[in-house]
Amino acid sequence: MCACRKAQLSLRRGAAAGLAALLAGCAVGPNFTTPKPPPVNGYSATPMPQTTAAANVHGGEAQRFVQGLDLSGEWWTLFHSPPLDAIVKRALAANPTLQAAQSTLQQARAQLLAGEGGLFPTVTGNASITREKLSGAEFGVTGILPIFTVDSASLSVSYLLDVWGGTRRQIESLGAQAEYERFELEASYLTLTSNVAMAAIAEAGLRGEIAATQEIIDIETQELAGLQRQFAIGAASNVAVLAQAAALAQSRAQLPPLQKQLAQTRDQLTAFLGRLPSEELTETFDLGSLQLPATLPVSLPSKLVEQRPDIRASESLLHEASAEVGVATANMLPQFTLNASYGNEGIGSPFGPGKSIWSLGAGLTQPLFEGGKLYYQRRAAIDALQTAAAQYRQTVVTAFQNVADALRALHSDADAVSAEAASVQAAAASLDSSRRQFHIGAISYLSLLTAEQTYQQARLSFVEAQASRFSDTVALFQALGGGWWHRQDVAEAAP
Repeated sequence: MCACRKAQLSLRRGAAAGLAALLAGCAVGPNFTTPKPPPVNGYSATPMPQTTAAANVHGGEAQRFVQGLDLSGEWWTLFHSPPLDAIVKRALAANPTLQAAQSTLQQARAQLLAGEGGLFPTVTGNASITREKLSGAEFGVTGILPIFTVDSASLSVSYLLDVWGGTRRQIESLGAQAEYERFELEASYLTLTSNVAMAAIAEAGLRGEIAATQEIIDIETQELAGLQRQFAIGAASNVAVLAQAAALAQSRAQLPPLQKQLAQTRDQLTAFLGRLPSEELTETFDLGSLQLPATLPVSLPSKLVEQRPDIRASESLLHEASAEVGVATANMLPQFTLNASYGNEGIGSPFGPGKSIWSLGAGLTQPLFEGGKLYYQRRAAIDALQTAAAQYRQTVVTAFQNVADALRALHSDADAVSAEAASVQAAAASLDSSRRQFHIGAISYLSLLTAEQTYQQARLSFVEAQASRFSDTVALFQALGGGWWHRQDVAEAAP
């Protein structure tokens, strides 16, 4: 914003404040106060452990929770994935939903500036020129009067005295609406970055599941080839060959759904960047390229209500509803208007001597009967305020629930990764032992098939547990507000 524009806005706002201060009386309706945060110290009835379980595998590292630690405005960089950083940056620059939210904020700010004009007098200039030809009969004179010119010029001033603060409450309401749109924009930023990170992790998890399924297919293909050779020499039954072929077909049938999900996830990532499906991304993601953040912040409950964009947006709606009660109340009271005009009017030049005209007056308007319209408008405004208050409380409850759920999920995820890693290790050892024993005839084919299926399920469950831990880490960053207070994007977008 240029210095000249800033100076104009400062003068405008200063003049508006000065005019408001000169008005008699105070603004009717409730004066808004920010609701107090919930009187709690944590997110659970009993304190949660400060550190998660750990496993000696990728994605099994311990995570430490630090109470009151501030959150980075670019939290996604904590995963140390250059492809993720790149697509988040491009999404922030090109996502249409985000651009629409930015434009909506600009619109709300422009409406606020327009509303502030209500504190100023209305000044209207009028000028006219008329050529006339009149009949003398109108004036009891025979013949035609000469053609003459009538000129007039005047300046009118009208000022609605904001005695009851209705205009000020309306500006307050517009300001609250602008704040609402601001935090809606912040929420759009947070939703977009979280969705991009979630989709990238989903892609990484799907690639892991596809790789695990392909590994099982390779193992079962080798087993089928071995059984077919043994069957050819009479060392294996046809039943075993058919059972292995069925197991292999079942494993192969799991690939198309996973590949479909992967393609759809890639399309979703492309859409987040404001691009068409044919403009597919060059970046790809796998779990091995993502690093689990070791230190996680946990905002104090008293800070969470300041950091969550949805809570701040709900607070703005509560503020707007409060101001609207004042507007509806003021509409029921007398309205005072000052009017003045000055000008000149005459034939020929209007600025000659004796041609000036002026007026000065005041008016009062008091609604007497409108069929209960104004009363019920105020009643509706009060009901809307109560609705907004209840919705604000629900938003706070949901926000605290989100944080509690994310914290519990991360502890559970860490335990799951540790357990699934041990399960994979045990299943792999069992499968290796079963294959050796089967080839020397120590166990039946049925035992080998059971070992293969156990290993397959363990591998897929381990990948899912890894992906869940990364996803729930994103969910915690999102639940804590995403660190928008460290960014300057919205401030730079101000008019």
